[in-house]
Amino acid sequence: MASHTDKAKDLKLPAMSRRSLLLALPAMPLAMRAMAQQAAAQPIPTTGLHSFELRVSDLDRSVEFYQGLFGCPVLTRIGDTVSLGVGNDGQYFTLAQVREGEQPNISNFGLRVPGYTRYQLQSLLSEHGINRTVDSFYDSRTSAMQRANMTWLRRLPGESDTMLADNHELFVADRDGVPIKLSSPDDCGAGDESCTPEPAPTEGLIELREINHLTTFVANYQLSNEFYRRLFGLENQAFQAQFPTLGLGNGTQFLMFVGGMQDGVPAQTGRIDHVSLNIENFTVASVLERLTEYGLSTRGDGEPGPLQHWVTMRMPERGGAEPDGTPEVYFSDPDGLHLQLQHHTYCGGGDEFGGTCSA
Repeated sequence: MASHTDKAKDLKLPAMSRRSLLLALPAMPLAMRAMAQQAAAQPIPTTGLHSFELRVSDLDRSVEFYQGLFGCPVLTRIGDTVSLGVGNDGQYFTLAQVREGEQPNISNFGLRVPGYTRYQLQSLLSEHGINRTVDSFYDSRTSAMQRANMTWLRRLPGESDTMLADNHELFVADRDGVPIKLSSPDDCGAGDESCTPEPAPTEGLIELREINHLTTFVANYQLSNEFYRRLFGLENQAFQAQFPTLGLGNGTQFLMFVGGMQDGVPAQTGRIDHVSLNIENFTVASVLERLTEYGLSTRGDGEPGPLQHWVTMRMPERGGAEPDGTPEVYFSDPDGLHLQLQHHTYCGGGDEFGGTCSA
């Protein structure tokens, strides 16, 4: 039997013709220059989380659910979307009707990027090797992974039906195809337009303080962390087992990416698993009592269904408190989307409230 070495000697790779080599040479400096530019590109500064979007099956039902639970004011109503305020620092979340063939999901999240126009941001993104496209091209894509490492402007409904309209939202998709909205701290869900809040019809049972974090399932958590470190200059804030949390803003907010170690291009789109909200007057017992009062039931065995609540204990080996762990409270909305509720000091770290963070 021939050895691997003998077989390797017998292999003949196709030769590159002199013409092919000459044609390839001019492109080599451009490719090397592009790689050098990406390596030298400066991170885009962000001051924290600003928003997130839930795609829901019944918009009116979801608005009623979230306003009744949290007492959120309506900031904007645009087309088939409604944006609700969170806390007193300008954060919000948008409820949007699902598109045809789409299942309810947490579709994107937003970061605050002060001091830049959308077009300046697109130039900065291009220095990081992120290509531009247009919203109509993006909407026509059949696979969400086709938007990975791309940026686009999404036109908000208005008087103009052309891309020449001024009022747009800027998005960029990460390496797993998860969209991120980059916006001014003044954005209230209406692009460049101002908002006139509509008070909620009821006070709500739970008072929100801030959007605290999002946890996203990805193909390779190390490469995803590297993407966000390089693009936004984020640093580790804490660890939950092997998974770091990337700190944002005021020291409590963060992004977390969990998953495997798949090499190469991700085989499927990343999925935002849940959003966490920090609240006032947090104790596990009182939060569960209020959720139950609102009509949610205790989760049973198996996967949670819509309108349920549950508690998990993040144990010391995952960065939780010694010796019994840090309690984390979750609930599911009418579409079964998962949200987490925590103490206003929660930063993804240890102690009783998850408020002690050290990387």
